[in-house]
Formats: sequence, structure tokens, C-alpha cells
Amino acid sequence: MIHHFTPTHYHTAIGPYAPVLTVDDGDTITTTTVDARGFDHRREQITPRGNPQTGPFFVRGAEPGDTLVVQLDDIRPNRTYGWSGSSVAPNVVDPGYVKELPEAPLTEWYVDVDARTAQIVAPASKLGELTIPIEPMLGCFGVAPPRKQAISTATSGEYGGNMDYRGFVSGTTVYFPVFEPGALLFVGDGHAAQGCGEIVGTGIEISMDVTVTVRVLKGKTIGWPRGENKDCIFTVGCARPLDQCVQHATTEMLKWLQTDYGLDALGASMLLGQCVRYDLGNIFDPAFAMVCRLEKKVMGGRG
Repeated sequence: MIHHFTPTHYHTAIGPYAPVLTVDDGDTITTTTVDARGFDHRREQITPRGNPQTGPFFVRGAEPGDTLVVQLDDIRPNRTYGWSGSSVAPNVVDPGYVKELPEAPLTEWYVDVDARTAQIVAPASKLGELTIPIEPMLGCFGVAPPRKQAISTATSGEYGGNMDYRGFVSGTTVYFPVFEPGALLFVGDGHAAQGCGEIVGTGIEISMDVTVTVRVLKGKTIGWPRGENKDCIFTVGCARPLDQCVQHATTEMLKWLQTDYGLDALGASMLLGQCVRYDLGNIFDPAFAMVCRLEKKVMGGRG
């Protein structure tokens, strides 16, 4: 069944809130998101800033210990105006260079969805009329956290949240551990484009039309978000410091390779040792995110 949902309020924390819609295993949800400052497709601020989330959506049959599958069917900007930060964060440069960082006026972008490009409108700089390709993605989404927590959308954890991984694009399937009955799925924080790490504190922030399909894997328990597309599988670890993110993501991948792909502990380690790729998710917000990625072509037809 396809559900068309128009949100009327939003959350700036991910938690066990009353669901806005109940759907069944296998259903599709088409909805909208506002940008990180709460502006909608008309460029009107309709909710306070802070990565406002649409939802939560209650998925009937999802229980703690299960896995929620979220297929990102379509993520599409629904306006032409986007904005972003303009100066890299102090924590991603040498301490001695921080004083050299420029002032950080808001960067304005013209987003052409049909041409799949974004062009800087302001401020003026030596870049001139820079035009880049867009790759629309969700920066912050996930399920209600464990232990009845409501956690700010500024950060992330095993429930998802503000992971800011540029691989969360249309065509990607994401797996979340379920901690609350119904899973309680939230979606938001659309970016027309974003570099690895979200090092200026934003992507090109924009409102979105979003379509997802949800499924429930009964009795399938995972520890951290997982994902896959036609080319690779990946796991996401969130924490600070960065080495702890790597530990979470790598451990989750080792477990996945053994439980679902028929490898033993030694085989999984040897495969990752030579074929793993690490992608930086977020290195700006309270919890960093690291992605452990493995291309399917090196897996010998497993899976």
C-alpha cells in the first residue's frame, strides 16, 4: 500500500513520540521534509531549526530485536533554493591554522533538479560561478533509540540520527535495529549535495519530497545501521573519538559477513584486510560517523 502523508508538525529529537501514521510491512510512504532550519518548499519557516524530522511512522509488526528495512526509493529537492555553511570547522584543521579560517557567511545555491546541478549564488569569491552536480541524500534519519531516550537530531548513534553519510541516496537500502514497538521511523535533513564529513557543518540544505518502502525482518537483530546498494554493502558506527566510530563500524561488518555471508572469523578478517573502504560520514557534530564499506564484486558471489 502507498501512503501519502503531509506533515503538520516536526521533531528536533528522535524518540518514542506518538506516531503520525501507522503502516504495514511492505508499505510505501511518500512525504515531505523541511530543511535544517525548518523552511519548507515555499521557503517559509514552519517549525524551529535543528534538523526537524518528519514522523515518526509506526511500522506494524516491528518489535525490539527485529530489524527495520528502509528502502530509499526517491529523494528529490522540491525547491530551487539551497543554503550551506562556507568555512570548514575548526576541528578539521591544524590548531595553528584555526585563526586563518575565513568569516563564514551563509552560502546560497540555485538548485536545478532537472539538470541535477547546484550553482553558487552568493557570496562572491574567487570561485566565481561554481556549478557542481547534486546527489540528493538524507542527512538525519533513523528509528527511536533504546531505553525510551529522546536524543537531539544534532547527533547520532546505533539508532541512526545525524549520520550525514553521502551514500544515503535514492536506490540505497538501509537497515536499522529496532528498539521500540513499531520502530518509529523519522526522516529529515535533506541535502542536495554534501562532501564527506560535512566539514562546513552543512550540506546544501534543502527541503525534499521523499519516498521510502519499509519492511520488517522478524528476529533479525543487528547492532548498528547497515546499508547496501547495487555495488556495495556498508555499516555505520557513530561515536567520538573517531577511532571508536571505526571500531563500531568494523565490528558490525565482521558480524554481518559471518552471519549473512557464510564467512568464518578468519575469512571475514582477511577479506576486510585487503578490500575494506572507509568513508567519513559526519565529523562536525557531537558524535562522528564512520562507514565501513565493502564492494560486492570482491565477495565471490556470496549473499
